[in-house]
Amino acid sequence: MQKNTILFIGLLIFTILFSACEKTPVVPNDEEVITTLQYSLSPVGGGTPVLLSFQDLDGDGGNAPVITNGTLEINKTYTGTIVLLNETVNPVDSISTEVAEEDADHQLFFESTVSGLSVQYTDMDGDGNPLGLSSTLTTTTAGAGTLKITLRHEPNKSATGVNTGDISNAGGETDIEVSFDIDVQ
Repeated sequence: MQKNTILFIGLLIFTILFSACEKTPVVPNDEEVITTLQYSLSPVGGGTPVLLSFQDLDGDGGNAPVITNGTLEINKTYTGTIVLLNETVNPVDSISTEVAEEDADHQLFFESTVSGLSVQYTDMDGDGNPLGLSSTLTTTTAGAGTLKITLRHEPNKSATGVNTGDISNAGGETDIEVSFDIDVQ
């Protein structure tokens, strides 16, 4: 009987130890659903605000996205703010808030084919690296082309050029990429 008790206690201890070592599954951070990107540009010193917007409520395929392009003034500086939304849920989910909370894991990139148009970051993540929800856009000459805005998830922010907005070495996953037609006059 003492042998059975020792065996029972041994099995009980083994079961407790085995149970304590089970790992909790890690839930991956799913890619954000972004249906809407709005880039609000407010001219410094007055003028007409510009809203560049992209909205695709049904996602890839289906209906074409609704894109609002913009006309900017020559020799003007604009303060810019990006708003990202998931409008497939009610209430609407602000992805901008999530991006700001997970700032070390995100960065917006601005690529322009418009001569004399440049975008500078005015917000940083907790490590002092650029984020891009807030920016300054400056125009110096007349021209036309595109402004491509890309949100990357988990970019390599220490890679060459990434801290100045060069996407070529950033890596990571693209959450959204939109090109806007821009006319500077």
